[in-house]
Amino acid sequence: MIAINNLYKSYGKVNVLKGIDLNFNDPGKVIAILGPNGSGKTTLIKSLLGMVIPDKGIIEVNGCNIRGEWTYRSQIDYLPQIAKFPENLTVRELIALIKDIRGKQANDKRFIKIFGLESYLDKRLSNLSGGTKQKVNITLALMYDSPLVILDEPTNGLDPLAMVHFRELIQQERAKGKIILITTHIMSLVEEVADEVVFMLEGKIYFRGTIAELKAQHNETSVERAIAQILSGKVSFSSNGHAKKLLTIDHLTSTADY
Repeated sequence: MIAINNLYKSYGKVNVLKGIDLNFNDPGKVIAILGPNGSGKTTLIKSLLGMVIPDKGIIEVNGCNIRGEWTYRSQIDYLPQIAKFPENLTVRELIALIKDIRGKQANDKRFIKIFGLESYLDKRLSNLSGGTKQKVNITLALMYDSPLVILDEPTNGLDPLAMVHFRELIQQERAKGKIILITTHIMSLVEEVADEVVFMLEGKIYFRGTIAELKAQHNETSVERAIAQILSGKVSFSSNGHAKKLLTIDHLTSTADY
């Protein structure tokens, strides 16, 4: 369904994506795209959405080059890391606005019930807590039945009950045969819902495979500890199998977010 070939992107002198090759073609899979700030995750996602124009490379969705196109976006449901909507709107007005813009059949009532948003429908966004806003954002992202779902840090501000509901939703959406891409720093979520992991560092793919393969490669019992092995500067492997020495954690945490 998605083919990304030789993707490059720079902002000035900063090379953010350096020849990314990825394919997501298996329906009914959750892929966690992981990496520290500055690894290129956000730029990769925005390139896929047409929000960033790559300097070089091709992105295809269902066999069609997306460059200069926009209709393919109707096949994507997207949750941005930080969703900004007019604060003077009520939740009900916002949902109606998004439904009017997208012009597709939406099942917003299902998610309103799941996240207990009934009592918030006539409240303005400016009066909602961060966690409640995130429940609204998830509702907006998932209320359409699109085959591709992209969730950028979806659990920000969610309370434990909402986290349980969210995990269950991901399992249900995957069972429908959707491809779901998630970026997150919550490794327990990755362990529970992800079928594959893509680990990015400084604009390159350093690992792609199953969680079991990631753990085995680093002789660890958890994703968190395997990732820590990578970030502590030990040797990992790129997607072409070449050993590489990675950067230290001090350098990584000082890098800008792209």
